[in-house]
Amino acid sequence: MLTEGQRFRKGIWFSMTFILLLWSVEAFEHALALDFRELGILPRTLRGSIGIITAPLVHGDVFHLLSNTFPLIILGIGMFYFYNKIALDVILVIYFMTGFWVWVVAREAYHIGASGIVYGLLSFIFFSGVLRKDARTLAVSLVLLFVYGGNMIYGVFPINSGISWESHLLGAITGLGCALFYRRVKSSVVEKDPFFPMPEEEEVADVESQRYQYTLRESSSKKEKNAGYEYKVNKDDLV
Repeated sequence: MLTEGQRFRKGIWFSMTFILLLWSVEAFEHALALDFRELGILPRTLRGSIGIITAPLVHGDVFHLLSNTFPLIILGIGMFYFYNKIALDVILVIYFMTGFWVWVVAREAYHIGASGIVYGLLSFIFFSGVLRKDARTLAVSLVLLFVYGGNMIYGVFPINSGISWESHLLGAITGLGCALFYRRVKSSVVEKDPFFPMPEEEEVADVESQRYQYTLRESSSKKEKNAGYEYKVNKDDLV
């Protein structure tokens, strides 16, 4: 089982690698004066289906990418820190299922950006915290909601025609579905009682070892007493 530091570093590595990929795509697009919008999702068309894979990697401009960068870093770290065992599975499901459902039901326009993944991860962490009654994951979600304010909430409604609210809404629904599906998987972080803290694995092993040794000593002591008793009884019989 990974330590807290290892989970944290793993989350940083994964998040920063993905962010580096996003910024590399953006830099390549600008350097060669290309337009990658056609790599987005164009619903219900064969050529637009490629966007299920490529759309999250393409952004409208630098500001669009910046708006997704910081939430992706925080949520990525949170996923591996709190749910290390299933983090990659959940991320992949949100990535591809959000894109698939956008392709199936969204408006006929190119849908680009990683916003659907942001909403999916935020939804998963929030509802997982609710289902598990985990205050830590709820706190991460509430901090993000506080920082980004109404934009995160209003983003799932068809208010701005220039925003893919379908990606936001379907990402959030996918995140909720993942939270329900994986609700029985334990969090990587075990809540500790501040008054009676749980011992670490090594301490647990020491306690078990001490109990075993005490049991052996107690058993040996009982055998010695029984042997002495039998000796006395036998001696009395002889007398």
